[in-house]
Amino acid sequence: MTALAARADLPDHAPHILVVDDDRRLRDLLSRFLYEQGYRVTAAASAAEARAKGANLVFDALVLDVMMPGETGFDYARQIRQTSQVPILMLTARSNPNDRVTGLEIGADDYLPKPFEPRELILRLNNILRRSAGSGPVGAAAPLDAVRFGPFLFRVERGELTRDEEPIRVSEREREILTILALAKGGNVAREALTGGAEPGNERTIDVQMNRLRRKLEDDPANPRYLQTVRGIGYRLVLD
Repeated sequence: MTALAARADLPDHAPHILVVDDDRRLRDLLSRFLYEQGYRVTAAASAAEARAKGANLVFDALVLDVMMPGETGFDYARQIRQTSQVPILMLTARSNPNDRVTGLEIGADDYLPKPFEPRELILRLNNILRRSAGSGPVGAAAPLDAVRFGPFLFRVERGELTRDEEPIRVSEREREILTILALAKGGNVAREALTGGAEPGNERTIDVQMNRLRRKLEDDPANPRYLQTVRGIGYRLVLD
């Protein structure tokens, strides 16, 4: 078990994530970020190392890189699915859309193209843990329960938006966008992090979706108070 997993300030029932990536820098960054978000983390540099750790430990989910030397992430996921339905989030190369198709055929639960926004990884990991458990990530320290901005309240886990306690109808994509912005806690979020994994050429569609959201949130959508554009970066949600 890694040093991160051995720290004593995480509860024993916190979800245990296995990070498998041959890129040491990314592996360390992912491990640290997941730990800071309330997950126990074990890291492996190869499928063989992951398999050895899995012989002695039980994991709640895997974050698995596709392109690894020798046995690839696809090979390892295919072997796992012979005996286990543990959730798998695969890290794929944006330049290779066929990765998603192959991953679906194998049985991966979700995909995240590199480079990615760490908060988006947490969102997707929470989603697959929720689907796996039938509820929120078991034992996880929820990254955020709810955020307030003006008369609005957005409950992150439920995906519910209300204004003065009156519900506001939002689409699935709008709910996902609000969740990513809420998890940023008022910070800037890159446009590509809000695209839902779309190809780079489709990133402009996020502007259309933002305009729709502004019509629901803003008294004057042309001069937004809450859903603000950050020039050269993306957007941010201004919280109370």
